[in-house]
This record gives sequence, structure tokens and C-alpha cells, in this order.
Amino acid sequence: MNTHVKTESAPVSLAPIPFIDVASQRARLGSRIDEAVTRVLNHCRFVNGPEVTELETKLAAFAGAKHAISCSSGTDALAMLLMAWGVKAGDAVFCPSFTFCATAEVVPWVGATPVFVDVLEDTFNMDPRSLEAAITVAKEKGLTPKVVIPVDLFGQPADLDAIEAIAREHGLKILCDTAQGFGATWNGKRTGSFGDATATSFFPAKPLGCFGDGGAVFTEDDDLVPVLKSVREHGQGVDKYENVRIGMTGRLDTIQAAILLEKLSIFEDEIIARQRVAARYNEALADVAIVPSVDPRATSIWAQYTIRLPEGVRDALGAALQKEGVPTAVYYRIPMHRQPAYAHYPSAGNGLPVSERLSGEVISLPMHAYLDEASQDRVIAAVRRALGK
Repeated sequence: MNTHVKTESAPVSLAPIPFIDVASQRARLGSRIDEAVTRVLNHCRFVNGPEVTELETKLAAFAGAKHAISCSSGTDALAMLLMAWGVKAGDAVFCPSFTFCATAEVVPWVGATPVFVDVLEDTFNMDPRSLEAAITVAKEKGLTPKVVIPVDLFGQPADLDAIEAIAREHGLKILCDTAQGFGATWNGKRTGSFGDATATSFFPAKPLGCFGDGGAVFTEDDDLVPVLKSVREHGQGVDKYENVRIGMTGRLDTIQAAILLEKLSIFEDEIIARQRVAARYNEALADVAIVPSVDPRATSIWAQYTIRLPEGVRDALGAALQKEGVPTAVYYRIPMHRQPAYAHYPSAGNGLPVSERLSGEVISLPMHAYLDEASQDRVIAAVRRALGK
């Protein structure tokens, strides 16, 4: 515990601490955002403007990927890939149960079947052993194993070494979902450079977020790029009036691309700041909660800072912190295999006990690149006070 963090009594009438502080980032960038948007307003190329191409080039360079294809959201990025690969009815797509619904949501869109996989309790990410069990279940149900979607939950990459080995053995495509992990690394390489393709999100709350919805696909596959661009534009062929496949309207707005270009320019600094915030949390809270564990092969982007508490404790903690102006969030109260819309889909055959347990234990604290030490000390003190420490 840091000795400078005081826990004796609750502060009085302090302003609430932002859970994710978009406003401070906005203030740092200042007129640069206004000028970037104004340039788009002046050239009036609101769809597929030059900023979109520039952003795709810079995103690919940042991720260490050959190609980046921008799109309208992280969900659409996932869907575009399933559509481009021709995933269809009778195919099984393997998704972790402990994640946001978008990962599995896109699978029924193309007629395929999501098969839910348990996660590891230390990293919150897909359990390779559970993946193997889920593949067996899918085959027993007459499904064709086709795609696995490992999720980089809360900012840390999944165990890509183990998942790639299983995917090769069973002929699965790997669609990495790094909506929460873009900017993190695995074995020294950034997310976006693994698997057959990667999808990410630029939702405003993400570590790299725009001022609306946005996303991107990364791939090394030259042949996949024109198919993805066709899917993104209504399945167009030689022009928008020839439709050679079923597609969608999946373009990223030029204004959002302009905003992301400015944010990308400071992203490296923000990654360092997030690491610093996470390290202070770990040091100060390790004796009162189960703090996040990062695989030694990985770095985390810390999209969320999520601790674990004994079941039945976290809601009381959240209520106590709220009274002190410290917001919290719970990701996720209901695992996917228990959600009403998804409960009828198959899962690895043991009830996914880790996903079930984590859903009752996790709570996330304020985390962003602009969380100064005084505010963080206030969070830490409030947590320790609420837990009687």
C-alpha cells in the first residue's frame, strides 16, 4: 500500500471523478480537433474523404499490419469478416462467454452458430482447453468448426500462441477481437498483426476512440482486402451500381477519421500513462482485492481496470464508492451463455464455471490516461475504506 494514500475518513463534497475522461483528452488536443473537422467541412468529402485513406495507412503502420480497412463500428468490423469469409448456416464460430455481446451477435447475422467457450480467471480471456472442448461439442452437434474469435478483454491479448495451435489443428480461421485491446502487445507485436484478421472498435470509451462510432479491420491477406471493401459498400463490384455479393453500409465517416488521426498522434503517450495508472492501482490494492494479472508475454492497454472481490461484496463496494463520487462499472453481470438471446446456443460442455464466477466478482474502477495521482489516490482510499482496510 502506498503510504501517501490516506484512508481515515471520507472526503466531503468533492466533485465526481470521471470513469473515462474524454474531456481532458479533448482539452489536450485543443484546436487541433476543431481544425481537423473544419478541413473536412471545407472540402465536403464526407464519405471516403482523404482523411479515411490517411488514417488507414497510419493505423496499419501503428499495428504492424499490411492492411487496415476502416469501417463504421467494431461490430461491423466483425460482421464484415464473417461475410467476406462466407461463414454460413451450419458453421460454428467459437466465442468467449465472458465478453460484450457484439462478439457473438454477428454470428447469427450470417446464419452461423455461436459456440461459447470459458475463460481463464487470471486474464479473463479465452481458455484454450475450453476451446478444444467446445470444438468437440460443435462436431457432436453436426456443426462445421469454422472461426474462433479470441477477445482481448479489458485490454490484454488472449493467449494467441495456444489458440493459433488449436486453430491450425482444426482448420479454423482466427478473427482476433481487439476492440478493447488495440495498442497492446503479444510477444512484442501489437494487436492487429495476428490471426487471419483482426477487428477493433473506435467507440468513444475505447483507449483510441472517435467522437461517435467507428472501427477497423486489419489483415495480411491481399485477396481479402477487395472483398472487405466490397462488403463495406453494399457488396459493390466495378461500381456502386453493380452488386456482386450481399453487403452493408459500413464506411467510416471522414469527420471521424479526421478526429482519429489527431488522437492517434498522442496514443503512444496515453499508453504509457495508462500503464502508470495500472501499476499504481496494483501496488495499492493487491492486499485488499484480486488485482489484474498480465501474461508475461503480453502488455495490456488497460481499457478497463478490473478487480475481483468475493461474491456478494462488489455491489456494496460500488454503492459506497458512488457516495464518494467515485464511479464504477461491472463488465459483465451476465455471461453470454446465460443471456436470454443466446442461452439456446451450445457451449463447451461443463457449464463454463469461470465465466459464471467472474460475473459475480468483477468490478472496474476509473481508468484513463488523464487520471492524475491525487484523483487516483482518492479512488484507492475510497476502495480501502469501503472494504474496511
